[in-house]
Amino acid sequence: MPKMLFSLLATLAILAGCAGIPKGITPVRDFDVQRYLGEWYEIARLEHSFEKGLTHITASYSLREDGGVKVLNRGYDPRKGEWRVAEGKAYLVESPDIGYFKVSFFGPFYGSYVVFDVDDAYQHSFVTGADRSYLWLLSRTPRIKPEVLESFIRKAEKLGFDTDELIFVEHRAGCCGTFQKSGEKN
Repeated sequence: MPKMLFSLLATLAILAGCAGIPKGITPVRDFDVQRYLGEWYEIARLEHSFEKGLTHITASYSLREDGGVKVLNRGYDPRKGEWRVAEGKAYLVESPDIGYFKVSFFGPFYGSYVVFDVDDAYQHSFVTGADRSYLWLLSRTPRIKPEVLESFIRKAEKLGFDTDELIFVEHRAGCCGTFQKSGEKN
């Protein structure tokens, strides 16, 4: 019994750590969740199993009735010729004007979503998770200006991210059929 209790407590400690902020990273202050809602294109990321091999990745954010944010992530799997969809929920952690969310795609388990940079027009966003193995550059459009990408890479390097491992997401016009809400392609 003590061994099982220790395992349970260790697991809970690890999961609790999944909703933190990496040391040295500050979430955006004066954050406006209303302006952050809508569709974002994933431009660059550090690779993770849940996105491995996907192209045409987008994230859509909308308000939930309970005051949280509905998260709809989708990406195209060219090997299988199909869209993959993940629906989750997010909640602001500290206060409504700080870009720090806890997000869940799997029941009661939450991870961090930390917006550490967003431009004044809310057209580009730099995001991390609970540690420096998570990093995304999001944009309102599938193509960005080179100076935005350069700024993202410089800032990420300065903050200790391994930018040599960045994946640049394909957003080719005319690819993949039409995405339907059900996640099926036409």
